[in-house]
Amino acid sequence: MNPLLSFGLEQRRASTALSVNLNRVALLRNSRPLNFPSVTRAATIALHAGAHGITVHPRPDERHIRTSDVHELAALLKDHPQAEFNIEGNPFHNLMPLVRALRPQQCTFVPDSAEQATSDHGWVLPRDAAALAPLIHEAQALGVRVSLFMDPDPGAMRSARALGADRVELYTESYAHAHGTPRQAEVLAGYVATARAALVEGLGINAGHDLNRDNLGDFLGAVPGVLEVSIGHALIADALELGLGETVRAYLRCIEGARAAATTGLAHAAPGATRPAGPLAGAAP
Repeated sequence: MNPLLSFGLEQRRASTALSVNLNRVALLRNSRPLNFPSVTRAATIALHAGAHGITVHPRPDERHIRTSDVHELAALLKDHPQAEFNIEGNPFHNLMPLVRALRPQQCTFVPDSAEQATSDHGWVLPRDAAALAPLIHEAQALGVRVSLFMDPDPGAMRSARALGADRVELYTESYAHAHGTPRQAEVLAGYVATARAALVEGLGINAGHDLNRDNLGDFLGAVPGVLEVSIGHALIADALELGLGETVRAYLRCIEGARAAATTGLAHAAPGATRPAGPLAGAAP
């Protein structure tokens, strides 16, 4: 079993982990026949700034992250044992050979087609269960945690757990679009209900897609038990203004602000009460 899957690492973190998605760095590099900006250099800066992990989503056409990038990042992360490597992708395309070769701490199964510009929906369970089951079990046998990319659907969480998934990654695009509009509370309530259902089933909770500095705090303040957020597009866009290291620190401050607000709210609601099981509180899948 990969030692970074132990609960001890998660227990040492104070709050939700930030995994920096480097796809946009690779996309910029690939726009010219050059070797910069460097994906591994970006990963190094992010990790030195405090990021808890690195995420990549290599596509079969290598439009951004290349297979060589994934191998180079895996080698780099061996020098950062406190960090996790999360490889996303469709397990029926090019993901599983990388999982078998590199055994990252986590792989996230995403049901995207080769033609999609970006991920735009989660798995449909139990419809997809039979096809996913053997690949989930194979990854876990290699010591790799498996997260399923899922829409906010409370009823699907029992199926995800029955299938053997360790975590779900909540697809947050609908929340991001609703943030700051009259629909925000309604849409956010669906994520809260889904997270609660996941926790009841014993699933860990990740989240990602279109999260940014404006909407991240509200999401983490409302949705219980979020262990990890993976953020790429907005983070790299912010880095054009702030620099990559300072941007990572700004996102970490957002996460810490949400954690502090939640803790303060609990203290005001019930003096002497302890924080319930939530983001990285206690043992989690």
